[in-house]
Amino acid sequence: MIRIVLSRLGAQRGRLLLTVVAVVLGVGFISGTFALGDLMRAGFAREFAASADKVDVAVLPKGDGERLPAGMLEKIRALPGVTDARGLVRAEAPLLGRDGRTHGHVPTQGFSLPTDGPLRRYTVLEGRVPAAPDEAVLNESLAEDTGFRPGESIQVLDAKERRHTFRLVGVVDVGIDAELTSRGGVGFLAETAVRMTGQKDYVEIDVAGSVTPAQVGAAIGGTGHEVVTGEELSSRLSSEAGADITMITTGLLAFGLISLLVAGLVIANTFTILVAQRAKELALLRCLGATRRQVFGAVVVEAALVGLVGSLVGLAVGLALAAGGAAAVNALGMDVPVEVSLSLRTVAIALSVGLVMTVLSALPPGFRATKVAPLAALRTEPEPGERAFRLGRARWALAAPSAVGGLALTVIGMRMEPGETAMFTVAGGGALTFLAVVALMPLLVRAFGLPTGGRLGRRLGLPGRLAVQNVRRSPRRTAATTVALTVGVGLMSLFAVVGASSKATADQKMFEQFPIDYRLHTGVTGRTIPRGVADGLRERDDLFSAVTSIRSVDAEFGANERMVASMTQGSLGIVAKPEMKHGSLEDLRPGTVMISEGYALRDGLAMGDAVPLKTEHGTVRVTVSVVYAGEAGMLPDILLPEADFTRYFGQVEDLDVYVNLQKGVPVSEANDVIDTAVADHPRVQVSTGAAMKAEFAKAIDMLIGIFAGLLGLAIIIALFGIVNTLTLSVVERTRESALLRALGVSRRQLRGMLSAEAVIMSLLGAVTGVLLGTVFGWAATRSLFTSFVFALPYGQILLYLALAVVAGLLAAVLPARRAAHAPIVESLSAD
Repeated sequence: MIRIVLSRLGAQRGRLLLTVVAVVLGVGFISGTFALGDLMRAGFAREFAASADKVDVAVLPKGDGERLPAGMLEKIRALPGVTDARGLVRAEAPLLGRDGRTHGHVPTQGFSLPTDGPLRRYTVLEGRVPAAPDEAVLNESLAEDTGFRPGESIQVLDAKERRHTFRLVGVVDVGIDAELTSRGGVGFLAETAVRMTGQKDYVEIDVAGSVTPAQVGAAIGGTGHEVVTGEELSSRLSSEAGADITMITTGLLAFGLISLLVAGLVIANTFTILVAQRAKELALLRCLGATRRQVFGAVVVEAALVGLVGSLVGLAVGLALAAGGAAAVNALGMDVPVEVSLSLRTVAIALSVGLVMTVLSALPPGFRATKVAPLAALRTEPEPGERAFRLGRARWALAAPSAVGGLALTVIGMRMEPGETAMFTVAGGGALTFLAVVALMPLLVRAFGLPTGGRLGRRLGLPGRLAVQNVRRSPRRTAATTVALTVGVGLMSLFAVVGASSKATADQKMFEQFPIDYRLHTGVTGRTIPRGVADGLRERDDLFSAVTSIRSVDAEFGANERMVASMTQGSLGIVAKPEMKHGSLEDLRPGTVMISEGYALRDGLAMGDAVPLKTEHGTVRVTVSVVYAGEAGMLPDILLPEADFTRYFGQVEDLDVYVNLQKGVPVSEANDVIDTAVADHPRVQVSTGAAMKAEFAKAIDMLIGIFAGLLGLAIIIALFGIVNTLTLSVVERTRESALLRALGVSRRQLRGMLSAEAVIMSLLGAVTGVLLGTVFGWAATRSLFTSFVFALPYGQILLYLALAVVAGLLAAVLPARRAAHAPIVESLSAD
């Protein structure tokens, strides 16, 4: 039997090639994900080790935001055995962009840069290190964002917001430093860093020499700090980075498992067709003495060999995917080695998954092969699917509970308090519903031939009518093929609906409840805007209909210290239009307070509660008179009447300023006035309402794009399934195709018939996926937001359907070509 299996594999290389490809893609995604995760961990560890290994002992503050006193450095330098010790200075030092405003939404960091010695923990990528007080360097990500290159002049604000001009002399790689990578860093000589940041104390002290942490700890004494070795510092930084990598790897694996599921469906469908086509061959083996066990074993061995070959090739593909992923990660500014390798764990998991998935996919058709009667070899059996179609008890037993359970979980999730638990409940309902759809898919295929299939067949003529009949002839096979595509398109549609609904919800909540044309802000908590900016804009009532100031202080409100704010009198209801949960805006009177629903739930507050508020003149009690729906967005969690706020806390500068235009005012004129108002305040950034909306939309579109890219592999595998099915169908219907040709069907019509089959199967899968994705996208959005706006991305959905048509046509090219060019006489005599 083994020899027979091997000979059949050799004779059916074309039939099994696409099955191997499906295994290759699924295993390649899994192995590539593991390999990329290992590479990123290695890259982080190497980067941190490369810098931390230069440090023998490091002193770190214990608490977030704490610093080490400058005098500690001198004590350490005085220790015997210390060859070098450097204190690292880091604090805000905003870089001004080419437009003269502070770069980014969060100010850049100024940091001290050791220019020599063993504690130089950075790499010079361009130029050189600073040698004079008026020279500076930028970290790599900041240089790329701003476009500044060595040799240019840059301007940086000091702690008192005075401008200083520096000559940019270099670009440096500071390693995988989350803060400097996200915010950007300007490096100075140590003395210059102190002058620019206004900080004399250190965020870290690095020590080189033959000393131990115990010796350093004894020398500096006291508490509020910890002393570690360079190895411990490296391990700590690597493990901190590793948590993020684990999350990334987990996310990638989730999409890898989706691809494996789709690959499994394709492989199972392929083996089902292959076994069905070889029914007479297997029956003949039974006549020649082969037992049922031997026939079953032959199918399983064949699957194992296919799985092994596909898994081995998949490992190679995984290496290529990991290398490409590493290159993409490096393009984002990280330092990941590109020399990829597969660990023993990755090889074992990938081979096991590929083999198990392929063998499990072959078990049902292998079992059915044992049911072939030996006498079937002596007569012509009708094609599978030509027999009377029945769904079967097993499918109903799976479909009914799954459908009921999926519907129940979805309804429960939608009735729960919006949040993570509700979302996962809806996701569970979606998974069960999908299982029900998988089980009932043959019914959908049969139903397609009633009204829709008939009209489509008449429109496409003879090829269309034949294609519809071919699709309906084997509903189980067609269903297995289309389900693979349903998975990918369904998930892409779900994410598209969630993304569109999120943007629409944001439009309503942020831009309808808070309709503003401009927002002035500093981008930093605690940084304020001089009151004169808003006062000057209010004088131009010919241009601006409203200029609203948000002012805030940190004060004890109830049992905790909170940010308490006020808004310009008269702005509520005009500039800010929050949705009321309890009370109305008229209830916000002297001695009362308005809070957000989310804050009320967290702190257990309710309407009518008298909450103690500590002010500059003592403690007063304010009554909760208004609760607005949702969480704080652009509106503060705790809002006092403007007069009360001024009486309690005095004249406070503005945290944010919102500006609304008069109707008919030219935007260019308003821009000039606002730019003039903030010209002397480079920290103040100006955002338009449209820009804020575009930025939010861009973030969601980027996320959806990432999901679409990852799910693209699942769709590619599904399309291979359509190619598989058509190719095997062409072989199976060799005599039928030849008979059609003999009866006058042209090659063009035969190709049209197969192309129409592919398009029909693609559309069946895509339409089912779109419907499922849309429904559960709506349910998921509702489970995430307290109140939401449902938005259907018609353009994206139509694009998915159009791509399904194109993909179906492409999938039919090779099978149609083979059928059209097969010799008629030889095909009629084929067995």
